[in-house]
Amino acid sequence: MENAIRDWRGRRYRPGPVPADRMRLFWLALAAMAAIGPLQYGYAALLAREPGGLTLLAVWIACQAAGALPALRLVRRGRLSVRAGLATGALLSGVGLATAALSGGLGPPALVGYALLGGLGGGLVYGICGEVVSLWFPERPAARVGLITGAFGYGAVPLLLWAGIAPGATTAAFLVTAALATAVIAVAAVHLRLPPPLWWPDDVDPRTHALDAARLRTAPESVRQFGLAQAMRTRTMPTLALLLTCAGAVSVFDVIVVAGTGSWGAVALLVALNGAGRSVAVRASELFGRRRVLAAVFGSLAFGQVLLAVAVENAAENAAAAAALWLGAVAAGLGGGAFYPLLAGLVREFFGAERGGDIHAVVYSAKAVAGVVAVVLALTALTAPVGALLAAAALAALPALAAPRLRLPGLPATIPL
Repeated sequence: MENAIRDWRGRRYRPGPVPADRMRLFWLALAAMAAIGPLQYGYAALLAREPGGLTLLAVWIACQAAGALPALRLVRRGRLSVRAGLATGALLSGVGLATAALSGGLGPPALVGYALLGGLGGGLVYGICGEVVSLWFPERPAARVGLITGAFGYGAVPLLLWAGIAPGATTAAFLVTAALATAVIAVAAVHLRLPPPLWWPDDVDPRTHALDAARLRTAPESVRQFGLAQAMRTRTMPTLALLLTCAGAVSVFDVIVVAGTGSWGAVALLVALNGAGRSVAVRASELFGRRRVLAAVFGSLAFGQVLLAVAVENAAENAAAAAALWLGAVAAGLGGGAFYPLLAGLVREFFGAERGGDIHAVVYSAKAVAGVVAVVLALTALTAPVGALLAAAALAALPALAAPRLRLPGLPATIPL
């Protein structure tokens, strides 16, 4: 990299021309993310209604979260091409959705086809699309990745509305979704590619960008470029993983709880805001700082649990319960997905961009534990729904208190936050 330039923090850049199809690459990645949304949110709302279905959902989440890290490492090392990875993800995701449809979401076929294969397919698509977009938009990776991960949330809305309007068509809806997901991700596999190593758009001066005072006030640069092993030795990385575990569990649990009320409009609103809230939160974090906005997002998620508990407690009082349900869906939806891109942005802010993808993949793998916690909450809700929702409120409130105390790794502890 003899022609690479460095900024004041030592980060390396190789400025090059912006390809004419950069925005097309972004939209293809967004479409692929939307295509895998029904694997998580569609299944959680429509098929995970008893202990067997909840267990399969936990297995799917574990496979999806764990599959992202190996995919990223193989792609980064050149051992797996973007095309091959996404083509495999297209096939496995389609198999997962089709199996969920034909098996009713239960039994050994669903375990293998949906939970294991579908989970690995979702992890491949999620990890590779996020990596491609973050590398093609290095000047604003959090904003762009936030937009495509938002599609992972609201991509399930059409399926939920269809199944809500015509409950008898759930199987057909999943089969159509399987065909669409396979086709959309396959098209993305043909066109998506990685930029050259250390690429930076030549219409933005990287050294000036690195010294932008307004940006540094809300998103300060890392002290140095951390490797994965170095990041794992800090206190910050396990703290981020713990925050994701708590909030991720509550986010999935909410979809199951709201779906159990039978209000498909509220479910669709919850999932839509889960996706759309991500880009809004990232934009707000660029104005007010990621840690402050992250604390507000966790607070909204915790408040949503209280409102949903009121709705469940007063189910017999139709007007009061309906108002609390819809308000709870709004609060929980806005908080239930926005923390994902904010935590991804904090990883780059704390540990640097050069190995940020690998480090974030490890943090994101904590979602596997979140899936188990979500299932425990959902099983508790079968007999004690209010207690489960209040426990979820506590799980979301703890990260809200911890987020403002996060600090840049590598700085002396005497430097104030």
